Amino acid sequence: MIKMLRVDHRLLHGQVAVSWKSALDVDCILVANDAVPGDALRKSAIKLAKPADTKLVIKTVDDSIAAINSGKTDKYKLFIVVESIADAARLCRECGIEHLNLGGTKATAGTRAISKAMNVTPEEEETLRALVSEGVDVEIQMVPDDSAVKVERAL
Repeated sequence: MIKMLRVDHRLLHGQVAVSWKSALDVDCILVANDAVPGDALRKSAIKLAKPADTKLVIKTVDDSIAAINSGKTDKYKLFIVVESIADAARLCRECGIEHLNLGGTKATAGTRAISKAMNVTPEEEETLRALVSEGVDVEIQMVPDDSAVKVERAL
């Protein structure tokens, strides 16, 4: 069962690993990212952040979608973390995920801040608006103790 899909450019780190794992009562974290499976250094850093009592799976986005849709992940209370809004949109659309948590994305020259830690490009804004119009509940929430803000209020 998918407990949450989250966008966080840092993927798995202390805040995610500890606070969200506890709040969601998950037993498996899936990092869905096309670069990390082939990057030994990033993979090692992510493994260090994993809580001891939690399974960690690192797959490409395509392999993550295939695993979710095959039912292989159904036995887990699953927390999925992606690095980008584009990857999150693919998972929502191809796996029927109806809730998306936005945690943080980097500020760059082409982005604007929609919250303390969420920075989006015009294309990402359009993607978020489309997800909302498709019925996906999209919220901005850094940590479980923060109040969730509906993304349409921030755009």
